Amino acid sequence: MTTGNRAQSFNTAAPQYAANRPSYPPALLDAVEELAAHPLKNAHVADIGAGTGIASTLLHARGANVTAVEPGEGMAAEFRRGNPHIPLVRGDGNALPLATASADFITYAQAWHWTDPAKAGPEARRVLRPGGALALWWNITDSTVEWVAEQEARLHAFFAPQREAAKAAGESAKATGEAAGSTGSAESTGGAHPWTDVPGLDFAERRIPHTRRVPLATHLANLGSHSAFLVLGEEKAAAFLAKERALLGTRFPDGWVQESYVVHLRLATN
Repeated sequence: MTTGNRAQSFNTAAPQYAANRPSYPPALLDAVEELAAHPLKNAHVADIGAGTGIASTLLHARGANVTAVEPGEGMAAEFRRGNPHIPLVRGDGNALPLATASADFITYAQAWHWTDPAKAGPEARRVLRPGGALALWWNITDSTVEWVAEQEARLHAFFAPQREAAKAAGESAKATGEAAGSTGSAESTGGAHPWTDVPGLDFAERRIPHTRRVPLATHLANLGSHSAFLVLGEEKAAAFLAKERALLGTRFPDGWVQESYVVHLRLATN
């Protein structure tokens, strides 16, 4: 399964993605502004791989002039349904459909790992104005929480054959895309984020913890919206999620799950 196929799998599940994925805490955008030494208000922001618009919505609410870029037809359609007031163009980070030196910020929320950094890095630098900032972030499930670590271990074991098949097919670890089931684990972002190496840019890093309390059904739908499940096949995915429902139903008898995340932010100025 190629990276492109995994990325395109989201188009069939865009409404599920929009309804169940977690958002980002206000402290994330505070950190973006602090590291960039520039406010988002009135800034020209290109949000790349915008998906259904989770990050674009927050950036717009902060007062930014947002232009979203999204390659997927299904995701773009969902974006436009939820954000008709935010301009969106079709394209991807490897060949940005944007003018040179036109952006104060370029943001990648949960999306940089779908690019070829050798192309996306120079493209970002081309589109950024001098002094502009490239901000990359991922929502990472917080495995210091006991039940989260236990679930991550089950996911790791469940998707082990898929990882081995990818290796046998000669795909890199990156080609497996999002981590199996998590909103982005250290595996999906390369641990220390080696994919954020861009010649000429020095990245600063921040980690911002946050939580949300959601119904168990929302938690499971969030898991199921990840590419590892979307390409697995409905029967196998449903079987795993049914087992998770039973296990978590015991741990959370009131039917509400406290999800824990850490946003990994990396930002560099051009």
